[in-house]
Amino acid sequence: MTGVPSGPTVRPARPSDVPAVVAMVHELAEYERAPELCHLTEAQLSAALFGARPALFGHVAVGTDDEPVGYALWFLNFSTWEGVHGVYLEDLYVRPAVRGTGAGRLLLSTLAGICVARGYARLEWWVLNWNPARDFYHAIGAGPMEEWVPYRLTGPALAALAAAVTPPPTEPE
Repeated sequence: MTGVPSGPTVRPARPSDVPAVVAMVHELAEYERAPELCHLTEAQLSAALFGARPALFGHVAVGTDDEPVGYALWFLNFSTWEGVHGVYLEDLYVRPAVRGTGAGRLLLSTLAGICVARGYARLEWWVLNWNPARDFYHAIGAGPMEEWVPYRLTGPALAALAAAVTPPPTEPE
């Protein structure tokens, strides 16, 4: 197992990290009891992070051998009320053998630092209601958005709603 005797460090993800990050995404899906829903491939993640128009950003926690032991994948959102961007954390994951070394806190601190340095209003993420990481999130000062209910539109319902637009919208430049 990757050693982190002096603690992990965090750096931006590199193309060479993609296989390890994809493996950890699948580990996270297993942990979240939904491995059958995870279809991410190395090609997809590579295109999202490093393609012509990246829409996803990533940081990895690494051990002394510079091998990823955790990751944070995130993208920008925008608050119309605040008039500034924020960061939405899509995934935060640290391999079980490395938990408790500060890797998760360091990944979140890195994203918080990006928010503060760029003048972003907030850092947001979702967490399953049974996930014990909620205690950690409370300890760093994060809290649930009690009045907000997430919604999702997928599959046939998404296609049906999209079909109501003729002609189909084009992607912004």
